[in-house]
Amino acid sequence: MTAAISLAVVDDHPLFREGVIRSLTEMEGLSIVGEGSSKDDALRIAATHRPDVLLLDISMPGGGLEAISLILEQMPDQKIVMLTVSEASDDVMAALKYGAKGYVLKGVGARALADIIRSVAAGNSYVAPTLSARLISEGGSSTEVNPFVALTDREREVLELASGGLSNKHIGLKLDLHEKTIKHHMTQIFAKLGVSNRTEAAMAFRDELEKRRQ
Repeated sequence: MTAAISLAVVDDHPLFREGVIRSLTEMEGLSIVGEGSSKDDALRIAATHRPDVLLLDISMPGGGLEAISLILEQMPDQKIVMLTVSEASDDVMAALKYGAKGYVLKGVGARALADIIRSVAAGNSYVAPTLSARLISEGGSSTEVNPFVALTDREREVLELASGGLSNKHIGLKLDLHEKTIKHHMTQIFAKLGVSNRTEAAMAFRDELEKRRQ
């Protein structure tokens, strides 16, 4: 039997925090090991309980962004997901720069949040699609944003195979996933990269590889 994914939730709004904990506790394969309301609580929980995934708010006493850096200095393998109302591009970029593996808006549903947590625990990254699109649209600002940073590891894998000419069906066979799942990944890839079809996605992927070689 697969061990449950351990979680901790740090948010200074008790009603919201309790609601998240109650919702996630009802999800199969997830286990809550700690909760808190401040940067100091986050540091203590990370050091004491070593949760698989730590959910942090940005606007809590001591600051959620500051907590990321301090936690990862001591525990570089800790997976952190920001769960916040902030849609500010600066906050998103700062969280990712400091090392957060996910950035989720508080309007997310419980099942979707559980799926994101499972994905991050498995080694993927996640940024809310609406924020990914905004970062891409603001790519011409003073801070140039690489849209590929918003792709999960699985999405990158799917994109690489699609760029090699494989159909959704053949990608599914290769990755042992349903064709419907591959179609979902492709839809997410199109949205995050700001493209409308496989050809444009493949061209963007090849351009990205070329940039990395330079």
